[in-house]
Amino acid sequence: MQNIMADNKVHPAAAGESSSEEQPSSTSPKRFANQSSEPLLPSGSSPSSSSSPSLPPPQSPAQKPVAPPPGTYVIQLPKDQILSYPPPENAKKFQLLSSRKPRRSFCRRCCCFTICLLLFLIVAAAIAAGVLYLVFLPKAPKYTVLEVAIRSMNLTSSSAMSPEFDIGIRAQNPNKKIGIYYQSGSEVEVYYDDVNLANGALPAFYQPSNNVTVFQMALKGSDVVLSNSVRLAMGNTLKQGNVPFSINIKAPVKLKVGSVKTWKITVKVKCDVTVDALTEKSRIVSKDCDYDVKLW
Repeated sequence: MQNIMADNKVHPAAAGESSSEEQPSSTSPKRFANQSSEPLLPSGSSPSSSSSPSLPPPQSPAQKPVAPPPGTYVIQLPKDQILSYPPPENAKKFQLLSSRKPRRSFCRRCCCFTICLLLFLIVAAAIAAGVLYLVFLPKAPKYTVLEVAIRSMNLTSSSAMSPEFDIGIRAQNPNKKIGIYYQSGSEVEVYYDDVNLANGALPAFYQPSNNVTVFQMALKGSDVVLSNSVRLAMGNTLKQGNVPFSINIKAPVKLKVGSVKTWKITVKVKCDVTVDALTEKSRIVSKDCDYDVKLW
């Protein structure tokens, strides 16, 4: 009886197996999921009594890496990388400076424009002057002293005197296409050893091209006092027959180029003249004239 009853009893494991065979396969993953992930060991042995070495448990993916021990580390990087990649705290500043466009101030632009304009005007004026020179071929006028008549020059008295000089000047204009306008306001002075003896002016006139003009100038001094040394030096040169004088002429003129008049130009002429006497019939022993032109 006991054997029969034992046979009729269903072992739980067997019942489970039979039921699992009848159930659909969808329940099989649940059975595998319930199985332990530990490795199978032989019956009658425990993990602690196993002679094989135990494996370390696997690390989970979410576990953070272990920080290195504290200390001093030396990191070597190429220099170009250090310049190209700024530190994070300076990244925004570097981006701002690199994206900023160069700005030019208003004063700098004005200075550049002014310099360029001046250079352009200078070049244009030089070209125009070169063209005019090639077209008209200007030549300097020539001056010479023709005669000198002297009156009221008394070397025997130390009192004041008023000497008079009548001087004839020959002016030649050798230009073929340029005329000369002699303006008013000229100055003519006669000197002896830096002593002003007489003053006067040129007549205002127009001298055409290829022209020679002779004009007379009446010069007169007022209250001229000669020192003893000057009178003695002049007397010695008079005995030798060569009394030197300097005639300085300063004349404002305008040039007529074609049908156009230029601005006012100052012509300065200096003539060194030596005469043999201090009379109206004095003769010129030597003469030499030089000139200078002031364009502005």
